[in-house]
Amino acid sequence: MEVTSTAFQEGGKIPQKYVMPGAGGQNLSIPVQWSGAPAGTQSFALSIVDPHPVANNWVHWLVINLPADADSLAEGASGKNMPAGAVELKNSWGKPAYGGPQPPKGTGDHPYVTTVYALNVAKLDLKPNAGLAEFKKALEGKILAQGSLTGYYSQ
Repeated sequence: MEVTSTAFQEGGKIPQKYVMPGAGGQNLSIPVQWSGAPAGTQSFALSIVDPHPVANNWVHWLVINLPADADSLAEGASGKNMPAGAVELKNSWGKPAYGGPQPPKGTGDHPYVTTVYALNVAKLDLKPNAGLAEFKKALEGKILAQGSLTGYYSQ
C-alpha cells in the first residue's frame, strides 16, 4: 500500500499549520491519501505516532472503522469531516482527535509516522479511550496490508 499527503513528501517537513498551537500552528489534521489496498479489505485503520526516544511513541491520531471505500482523509477532517462510521480514539494529549506535533524544544527532528492499515474486518470494537497498546492488539491477525508516510518536525 502507498500512503501519501498533499502537505509533505516522504521524509519532508510537516508544515506549520498542522502543528499544535503551542508550537505556533493551527492543529489542522494532515491530509492523507492511500492506494493499493488488497482485495478483501473491509475497513481501514490509521495511526500517527512519534517514535522519537523523547516522545516514546506519543500518539497523535488513531482512527478505526474507516470504510472500505475510503481512500483519503481531507485536511482538517478530524472532528469535522470524517467518513461515516469512522471513530477517532484518544491521542496522547487525552482527546479523541488529531493532535499535531509539538516536540520539546531542542530535541531535534521528530519523525511522525502515519500508517494506514487495510483490515479483513469491517469494524474494530474499541472504546474511544483505547490507547496505542489496545489499538495494536485489536489489529493483530486482521492486517491484510499496510503503508506508511513519515514527516518530520522540530522546534
